[in-house]
Amino acid sequence: MTEWLIDLMEMLGAPGAGIAIALENLFPPLPSEVILPLAGFTASQGTMSLVAVLLWTTAGSVIGALALYWVGAVLGRERTLALAARLPLLKVSDIARTEAWFLKHGRKTVFFGRMIPIFRSLISVPAGVERMPLGVFTLLTTAGSLLWNTVFVLAGWALGENWSLVESYVGMGTNAVIAVVLLAVLVFVGVRLGERRKGRHAAQTG
Repeated sequence: MTEWLIDLMEMLGAPGAGIAIALENLFPPLPSEVILPLAGFTASQGTMSLVAVLLWTTAGSVIGALALYWVGAVLGRERTLALAARLPLLKVSDIARTEAWFLKHGRKTVFFGRMIPIFRSLISVPAGVERMPLGVFTLLTTAGSLLWNTVFVLAGWALGENWSLVESYVGMGTNAVIAVVLLAVLVFVGVRLGERRKGRHAAQTG
């Protein structure tokens, strides 16, 4: 992956880093924790401007997020509810509660969500489903992305040839997020299966 990123930035410069970040939003397995520090290190070598890197990577973040926002907008609330009704263990009431929570905390979620691995890509979809005002979504996404990108680009700039240390440390945080998500899914599934067993037992005894 690193060689591909290096080739992309050598060929296109800072816009190449922006393209890589846009793709990272659409395909989370492409980690920004690798792209951004490498772009910072490359800028420190004088190959491209540090300001250009920050502008292009932030633009890439916004473009990728907007693409997912429109996926959510096209999907829409009615289709989301219809899909939820077909999924095992998932209830329409779950979507309703999530919707209510997002309507109350959506702005903070979009801003801070840009700084959480994996989640920063996914949060754009419910924002689109709920049709958060596009200007507000774009502003919050730009602000959160600029903050996140600046930290990691400057880390790569400061660490120089040791830029890959950033990935090592952040990777632990990413694994922690994944572990929490998996635990939450397991708890959710366990609760729903328990509810089903109770329902069957009540029907049999009744």
